Amino acid sequence: MPTSSNQMIERLPRAARSRLIALCEPHPLVLSEVLCEAKTSTRHVYFPTEGFISLVSVIDGNQGIEVGMVGQEGMLGAHLALGVASQPLHALVQGTGSALRINARAFRVELSQSPALQSAVFRYLHVLMAQLAVSTACVRFHSVQPRLARWLLMSQDRAASDGFRVTHEFLAYMLGVRRVGITSAASALRRDGLISYHRGDVTVLDRKGLEAAACTCYAADCRSYAAVMG
Repeated sequence: MPTSSNQMIERLPRAARSRLIALCEPHPLVLSEVLCEAKTSTRHVYFPTEGFISLVSVIDGNQGIEVGMVGQEGMLGAHLALGVASQPLHALVQGTGSALRINARAFRVELSQSPALQSAVFRYLHVLMAQLAVSTACVRFHSVQPRLARWLLMSQDRAASDGFRVTHEFLAYMLGVRRVGITSAASALRRDGLISYHRGDVTVLDRKGLEAAACTCYAADCRSYAAVMG
């Protein structure tokens, strides 16, 4: 029977899962690849099987800030279930890997014929809304170091590895802060023995310590996903 390492697909009933996988094609996720521009018509839906995607909010042509993240637990393109053709956020690959990709039209047709897929996508939309809400409050009320710890935990979860590659410049972009702020926060986490960092290669050394250093938003995200999708 067809299988996939995307959790949304794997939770579907056997028949629904087989039909959806048959409509998909493998697609490599290349670092910094733009999968969807904000406010443009969505051409494809992506179900990551490895790697992860950043959802970035861009206002008035500024560089933008990450407000969400999609990995094996979810999908890119859930807004199509609402009858909306365009994605409100900029989506780019943050961690290399692969995805199952389906044409937007074919996805809408399958969605209309599969109550199980509809239910999964609507539940995931709720998770995304919660993640966006938490991220907005996090930027306003939490300092750079606990936010960085949260980001590293979220990335580790989706990378399914203790190590991944990311530069200070990219972190500054994702968290919406100056590079010097990222350097200071990363240095503190490294001094505490929570991570190692060398020329863009990050390794989480102490998962429990990093969870303790992260803001409460990380635990809130995990609870929201478990309550709705688990």
